[in-house]
Amino acid sequence: MLLGVRVLIAEDELRLADAIARGLRRQGMAVDLAPDGTQALVKARVVRYDVVVLDRDLPGVHGDDVCRLVRGERPDTGILMLTAAGTLEDVVEGLSLGADDYLAKPFRFAELVARIQALGRRSSPSRPPMLHHGDLALDPARRRLSRGETPIELARKEFAVLEALMSADGATVSAEELLERVWDEHTDPFTNVVRMTIMTLRRKLGEPPVVETVIGVGYRMA
Repeated sequence: MLLGVRVLIAEDELRLADAIARGLRRQGMAVDLAPDGTQALVKARVVRYDVVVLDRDLPGVHGDDVCRLVRGERPDTGILMLTAAGTLEDVVEGLSLGADDYLAKPFRFAELVARIQALGRRSSPSRPPMLHHGDLALDPARRRLSRGETPIELARKEFAVLEALMSADGATVSAEELLERVWDEHTDPFTNVVRMTIMTLRRKLGEPPVVETVIGVGYRMA
């Protein structure tokens, strides 16, 4: 399971796009949708996605052009082409446009998840397999957290928020950054979901407190 990963699904088959999004969200990922190439470009320019799942035959701006532009403007974003055209020539052409991976329809969802996870790990900054802060030990790969000898169970969003804070290595992370990394575009930017998640997280982590509020700026590990 790969938490804290932001994915854009650029797919004009809306039922397929919704099904993929639901499945990825169950894996703990934040997922946005774009039904055509024009919207895909707009969103990719506004949000720094870890992975773009890109239907090659998009209406509006063609998927090939979306791929070229995203690769040029967001070189660290992983691009997975998802398309009905699956011949060897199609695969070679798609990869030559700048895609990192290519998956033909129909596909198995488990394989799609595995490929997105691989691209998400590649696009994220390198980090140790375990994160430590004081007596906290967080294992992102196994989604485990302990404080001292005591295991702590967290909900997915709580775990992703804590992982983002611990990965920041003492730097302050704004509420806006947490919204972008952990939630998706349907979350109201004026919501208090980050503050409420932090409150629940503090309660579960216990004493002494380890998550500090930097007034007017955001949150950091104390």
